[in-house]
Amino acid sequence: MALWDHIKELKNRLIKSAIAVVLAAVAGWFLYDPVVSALSAPLITIAHETGRTAVLNFATIADPFAFKFQIAIQIGVVISSPVWIYQVWAFITPGLTGKERRFTLGYMAAAVPLFLAGIYVAWLVFPTVVRALLQFTPTTAANNISATDYLTFTTQMFLILGISFLVPVLLVGINMAGVVRGKTILKAWRIIVFLVFVLAALAAPGTDALSMLLLAAPLLILFFAAIGLCIVNDKRRDKRTAKAAVENEANANIATPSSELKNL
Repeated sequence: MALWDHIKELKNRLIKSAIAVVLAAVAGWFLYDPVVSALSAPLITIAHETGRTAVLNFATIADPFAFKFQIAIQIGVVISSPVWIYQVWAFITPGLTGKERRFTLGYMAAAVPLFLAGIYVAWLVFPTVVRALLQFTPTTAANNISATDYLTFTTQMFLILGISFLVPVLLVGINMAGVVRGKTILKAWRIIVFLVFVLAALAAPGTDALSMLLLAAPLLILFFAAIGLCIVNDKRRDKRTAKAAVENEANANIATPSSELKNL
């Protein structure tokens, strides 16, 4: 496929993903109230416990509408994840054989629940994160938090964890496409372990080391399982390539005497 065809294919996949997000954002618009109530619950709880003010602050008249619109888009990204994750898979797989497509389809089918699992983990630890950070507020101060800043913080945390659960599947996908080998990824295992523990420490900022380990463990298992699958796939591909080379050489040897007889 030519470069222009790749760009055209990418554009079509992006358009389909964007349409799915917009349609799902319509549902997110109606889910705004319960979602915002859940996100604001840690602020309300700590305000009651400490006797301080801890509320979301809207600085301008248009901020509430913009906040609702942005929340709806974020909900739409989560709801439409089966569509845009499939579009990623569909963009990668045209260069694969039919057997490799069937092989990767199982991993891409796992991508959606893994992404949603990451979002769910973020949802579980989010109240703890907010509580831990607000505890640094002096007792004589108040937390009038910008709604936009609060949304940015929430979005980054949820997407980071969601994508973190999705990255192992993407590694398998690009390995299937022949972009990177499993042993190449394995060489960076120290960096992977370090980044996973940094992420776990940010998501579980309390003094409880067990919580950080419990969060880091599934991520490490997913990463190294993906690397193992990549290495297995590389071995299968190498054997197939070697077999094809031997067959081509044998065919060439058979064809050579025939051509010499014709010359005689």
